[in-house]
Amino acid sequence: MREMSPKSVFDHYLNISRLLAGQLDFHSVIQSVAAEISHVIPHDHLDVCIIMVDEQFHTAYESGMETDWGRRFPAPVSNSPIRTLLWGESDFLLTDDAWSDPQFHFQGAFSHPIFHQSLHSRLHVPLKVQGRVIGALSCSSHKIGFYDMKDIENARVIADLLSPHFFAIRAADQAKRSAIVEAEARAREEGLRLGALKLTEALEAERQRIGMDLHDQILADLTRLSRRLERLARQPDVTGEALEPLFRGLQHSMQDLRQIIEEAKPSVLQLFGFAQAVENHLERSIQESAASLTWSLNDETAGAIDCLEQPVSIALFRISQEAINNAIRHAQASNVQVQLKAIESTVIIEIMDDGVGLGNARKPSGGGIENMRTRARLISARFVIKPASASGGTLVSVTLPAKAPSATGVVS
Repeated sequence: MREMSPKSVFDHYLNISRLLAGQLDFHSVIQSVAAEISHVIPHDHLDVCIIMVDEQFHTAYESGMETDWGRRFPAPVSNSPIRTLLWGESDFLLTDDAWSDPQFHFQGAFSHPIFHQSLHSRLHVPLKVQGRVIGALSCSSHKIGFYDMKDIENARVIADLLSPHFFAIRAADQAKRSAIVEAEARAREEGLRLGALKLTEALEAERQRIGMDLHDQILADLTRLSRRLERLARQPDVTGEALEPLFRGLQHSMQDLRQIIEEAKPSVLQLFGFAQAVENHLERSIQESAASLTWSLNDETAGAIDCLEQPVSIALFRISQEAINNAIRHAQASNVQVQLKAIESTVIIEIMDDGVGLGNARKPSGGGIENMRTRARLISARFVIKPASASGGTLVSVTLPAKAPSATGVVS
C-alpha cells in the first residue's frame, strides 16, 4: 500500500501547477510534469491523449516509454481502447489487468501496445473543460492490481490541473493550423492571379502585334485595292453600277479592320490618357450606332487615374468600353454618364445609363458582364453592376483599392 501525507501530495500538485507555466506544446508539458506525477501516481507508462477539434480523431503524447499510441497519430477515437471514456460514456477506467479486461479489447481496437509493453494495471481519467471531454490522462504499470480508487482520485486532481492548459494549447494549435491553411490558400490565389496576369500580358502583346500586322499589311493591301477599283471605275468600258457593290463592301471591310486595330491597341489611352480615351470611345460608339443620345464625362481624379500602372489602366479601360457598349447597343439609353473619381488614392469609375435595365435589354451581352467582373478581379478591384435607380437604368461601378497589388501583366 502506497501512503503519502496530504501535505506531500499537495506540494506535488503545487509543483505541477508551477511547471505548467511557460510550456507551449503538448510534448514539453508532459515531459515537464511526468516526474511530479510519478510521485503521486507511480507508473511505468504515462500518456495524455487529446481529442482533435473535429472530435473524430485524437493524438497521444507519452513520457518515458514510447509506444505505437504516440507514434501513430492522429488515430480514430472509435479505435481507441479507452473510447468509452473519450466519448463521455465512462467517468473513469480502472483495471487490475488490461491483458484480460474485455473493455480494452474489441473489434478494431488499437490495443496491441498493452501486450507489447506488458501494461497490466491501468487507470484513465478524462480531461474536461466546461464539462466537455477534451482528452484523457492515462497511467499504466507492469504490475497486476497496482492501482485503486485512491489513485483515481489523485489522477482526477492532476487532470483538473492539466485540462485548462491543454485546452489552451489545442486552441492555439488549431488557430495556427487555420492560419497556415489560410495563408497557403491566399498564396495559391495570388499565384493564380499573377499567373492569369502574365497570361493576359502575353495575350495583350499578341493583340497589339495582330493590330500592327493588320495595319501594316492587310489594311495597306486593302487600301491599294480600293484605289485600283477607283481607277477601274473611271474606265469607259467599266460601269460604275457593276463596281459599286464591290467598292462599298471593300470600304466596309476597311472600316471593320480599323475598328479591330483600335480595339487591339488602345493608342488614345496610351497617348492622351484615360479620360480622353473614354471620351473618344463614347463619341465614336454613338456616331457608329447612329443613336440619338446625350452623354457626359466628369473627371475628378486630378490625374491620379493616369498614374496607374499600364496593366491596371488597360483593364479599367476595357471595363469602361464594355459598359459603354452595353448602354449604347443594348439598353436603348438616351443618356450615358461617366464619373471618374479619386478619393484618398482610391480610384472609382462609375458608368450610368437611363436605359431599360439589365433584365429588359434588347439582347444579352453574352459574356460581357462576366468579362468585366473577371478583369476587375485580376487587378483586385471591386466590381458592382446594379439598377441605376428605381425607375430603371444600369450602374456599373469599379473601385480600385488604395493599396492595390502591383500588377505584372496586362489584362486583355
